[in-house]
Amino acid sequence: MLKLSGEALCGDTGYGVDPETLRTISSEVGEVHALGAEICLVIGGGNIFRGLRGSAQGMDRASADYMGMLATVINALALQDALEKLKIPTRVLSALEIREVAEPYIRRRAMRHLEKKRVVIFAAGTGNPYFSTDTAAALRSMEIGAELLVKATKVEGVFDKDPAIHSDAVLLRRLSYDRVLAERLAVMDSTAITLCRDNKLPIRVCSLKQHGNVKRVVMGEDVGTLVTEEG
Repeated sequence: MLKLSGEALCGDTGYGVDPETLRTISSEVGEVHALGAEICLVIGGGNIFRGLRGSAQGMDRASADYMGMLATVINALALQDALEKLKIPTRVLSALEIREVAEPYIRRRAMRHLEKKRVVIFAAGTGNPYFSTDTAAALRSMEIGAELLVKATKVEGVFDKDPAIHSDAVLLRRLSYDRVLAERLAVMDSTAITLCRDNKLPIRVCSLKQHGNVKRVVMGEDVGTLVTEEG
C-alpha cells in the first residue's frame, strides 16, 4: 500500500495537479508494477481542498470532510489517467458512489483486481467524515492483507524535530508504534498508527522526491524510517 499526500501531486505549484509531477509518480508506481508486486494507493486531497482547514474557517466539519473526499477522487482519476498512458491497467475504487467515474469500493473486487495485476487506487478515504486518508490507507491495508504500508513524503523519513527549521535534526531509522504515539511524531495520525500497531502492519516512511525510492523499499532496501512493534 502506497500512501501519497495530495500535496505530492501539485509539485512546486502549491495547488492542483502538476502534469510533470504526475508523470514522475506514475513512473515510480510503474517500476514497482513491473516487478510483479501487487500495489495499491490511497491519495489525499490537500492540494485541492482540506476538510480540517474548511472546518477551522467555520464550515460544518462533516460537509468539509465530504468535500475533501471528493478532492481525493479528482486526484485518483488524474493518477489513473497518467498510469494508463504508461499502459499500466488501473482501477479507481471509491468509498463514495460515483459510478460514472469510479467503481464502488467492494473488498473482494479490489482483491480480484490486485490478483489480475492491476494497480488499485482507493478514493474518497473511508467514506466517513472525521477520518483522515492516513486512516483510510491503514484500513484498506488491513482489508486487502497488505504486507507493508509505505508513506511517501517530501522528506527522507521521520526526524526527531522539523528538518526544515532545525539543521541538526536527526533521521530516526527505527521507531516503535508506541514511541510515535507517545512523542506525537509526524508519521501518520494516531488513529492510523493505532490501527497498524494492533494489526502489526509495518510502516515505511520515505521520500518521494528521490527517484526509485518506492522500488527500493519493495525490494527490501533499508530506506527512510521503519515503524514496527519493536522499533
